[in-house]
This record gives sequence, C-alpha cells and structure tokens, in this order.
Amino acid sequence: MRLGKNALYIKEEAMDLLKAFTEEQLKKEIPSFSIGDTVKVYCRIVEGSRVRTQVFEGTVIAKKNGGISETFTVRRVSYGVGTEKTFPIHSPNVQKVEVVRRGKVRRAKLYYLRNRVGKAAKVKEDK
Repeated sequence: MRLGKNALYIKEEAMDLLKAFTEEQLKKEIPSFSIGDTVKVYCRIVEGSRVRTQVFEGTVIAKKNGGISETFTVRRVSYGVGTEKTFPIHSPNVQKVEVVRRGKVRRAKLYYLRNRVGKAAKVKEDK
C-alpha cells in the first residue's frame, strides 16, 4: 500500500507530537546504577487521600528497553520468600534510587539468582 503526500505529512506530524510528548515526560537526572548493584528504591504510594514513601531494597537483576519505557527489576529475599519488583525509571512515582553497594557481575541479566539460596545468591562487591 502506497501512501500519498498528505498521509506522509500527517504521519510525520504525529510522530513529532509523540516524540515531543515523550521527551517532556523523561526525567532530567537519571540515577546511575548498573546490574548487580544493591539499591534502595524510594517509591511514592497513594492510599486514598494519604501519600507515603515506601523503600524497596534489593539487587538489580535486569534493565530493559530505552527512552520512556525503560525499566529495571529489583530482587530481594525477605523471610525466605523471593520478591521482585519492576520499576519504570521515568515514572513520577519513583522518587529516587540510592546505590547501597556496587556489584561485580559478568552478565547483563541475573535471572540465575532466582534458583540460588543463601550465600550462593550473593553478588560479589566491586572494588
């Protein structure tokens, strides 16, 4: 199917509007952390009329995509139960990400940590 000149112009204009909107939503200062780091994620929680901040601390096991849809996954084990949360980096609900310690890893995704328990699930500290 071939598009006419008007259709191409409309398509380009729509793409420009979409790009402008997404650039407006991007955060100016992106926190610098990498896979294997232990981080504290300060997340804004709205419960009815109350607003509070919840801290989720764990190891970053994955980072995905880029641009407005960029996300990272944090894993922690509490009371013997593994919990993973995926956070959008540019979400206004993610207030800040604080690096607790740097990890030394040789993989881009640390999904293998799901099958490990105790000390085997630890990530070595980077010096």
